[in-house]
Amino acid sequence: MAPPLRLNQLYNNESYEVVSAHNMCLSARACYPYQYLPISDNSDSTLDLPFPEETRDRKKLKRSISIADSMDSYSSQYSDGINFCTYDSPSISRTGSFNNLSKLQFRDHIWTYNQRYLAAEAVEEAAEAIINIAEESDPEEDESADDMRLVKLLFGCAEAVACRDRSHASALLSQLRACALVFGSSFQRVASCFVQGLAERLSLVQPLGGSLGFATPPMMNIMDVSISDKKEEALSLVFENCPHIQFGHFVANETILEAFEGESFFHVVDLGMTLGLAHGHQWRALINSLANRADQPPCRLRITSVGLAVDRFQTIGVELKTFAEIMGINFEFSVVESNLENLQPEDIKLFDGEVFVVNSILQLHCVVKESRGALNSVLQIIHKLSPKVLVLVEQDSSHNGPFFLGRFMEALHYYSAIFDSQDAMQPKYDTKRAKMEQFYLSEEIKNIVSCEGSARMERHERVDQWRRRLSRAGFQAAPTKLMAPAKQWLEQNKTFEGHTIVEDKGCLVLGWKSKLIVAASCRSVNSQP
Repeated sequence: MAPPLRLNQLYNNESYEVVSAHNMCLSARACYPYQYLPISDNSDSTLDLPFPEETRDRKKLKRSISIADSMDSYSSQYSDGINFCTYDSPSISRTGSFNNLSKLQFRDHIWTYNQRYLAAEAVEEAAEAIINIAEESDPEEDESADDMRLVKLLFGCAEAVACRDRSHASALLSQLRACALVFGSSFQRVASCFVQGLAERLSLVQPLGGSLGFATPPMMNIMDVSISDKKEEALSLVFENCPHIQFGHFVANETILEAFEGESFFHVVDLGMTLGLAHGHQWRALINSLANRADQPPCRLRITSVGLAVDRFQTIGVELKTFAEIMGINFEFSVVESNLENLQPEDIKLFDGEVFVVNSILQLHCVVKESRGALNSVLQIIHKLSPKVLVLVEQDSSHNGPFFLGRFMEALHYYSAIFDSQDAMQPKYDTKRAKMEQFYLSEEIKNIVSCEGSARMERHERVDQWRRRLSRAGFQAAPTKLMAPAKQWLEQNKTFEGHTIVEDKGCLVLGWKSKLIVAASCRSVNSQP
């Protein structure tokens, strides 16, 4: 086994003092060594990263600590005047001591300790994943000093924004804007998107001591927003040049074709029509496959799209109808004008004798809220409709945790992998890549970093969380035999070299090297939830 990695601490006394050991999201253990983030090999000011066995021991030890011990540790930790800043706690000052902590109500104490526990849990899970990545990465890989400095500035700025320290955050943002370049290295480019998100979040931060820690923009839904020309072009470029959406379409269509085997009357309910992607690529491929089925009777296909972009969906429907007529398919298209939260079972018209499936490509995460009520309601409605198959494709990452710094760290890891994959697929100064990154990926990043409450729509969660939630809603995994076809599909697309497909308990997950990106699964109705 290789020796422990020795890594630079993220901060030094000259630039920014580490606030506390409990700010683990900003420690080297919490943030390094990401495979796609710069790693310094300088032997000065280092710390040792433990092996997984040590991580497990630490986990057992942490869970054995009593509440009283935790409180004692908390008091001694901050007796020197150093405190732990959480974004949502208006009662805690960044620069003062905890002399005023005794003045807080008992429920404020409980809230504070609960936040500490949640933060530690999130960071510990991330740290275990980081250790695994570290052991797989190339120890001889050397990143530039500029990128290393950029990492320090990013996490320092995120901590300052989380603590509502406007002056320090603004100073760090000025430095970041000078070195986070749109046409720089993959990490400089992804950093430029996070800088935009941090700047927007800082502009919404309320002063300490107020009743609210964040000014929330008006409520939005991802399907409520009219897509701009720039974002439409960027979405089309992402579809053409990245495997994420194409992978989802391939798995969904293969699953739907399995469900339609031996049948002649089909109905697909499409939630959001893949973000309104022009031309209906997914359904063109399905129509073509249906038209070329051997020894199958003529078929009738109905597609019902759910969303508020009615004019856009109708345009797609007209194009699909023309294409279906050419291919000899009896085709019908309709639109249900509703966002997912307000969808009702009676909105979906079902006919006797039709095989009915529900298709959701990168949509359901938008109704994952803090209360989970909105998503549960949507899943219950789908369950009542009793589709033969529910196809679900979602980003496989944890961008919906309660702790801002943990979300920031996870998002930086996730999108660094995506930007790193762009280096392998696109030339350095390709304007198409810049459009994809600045008008599509950047919009996701900014929503994750800068928004809270109802304004935060990009609430990606891991495949295990989706599996548990769907199971509770009455859905079970539908067996498929798609692993071999999916790998064959990936091998045939030479431009996607470096991507991988793995199976995770019935789900197919597309990744870039060791980082998982998008998960696809199919579910059938089990029983009443």
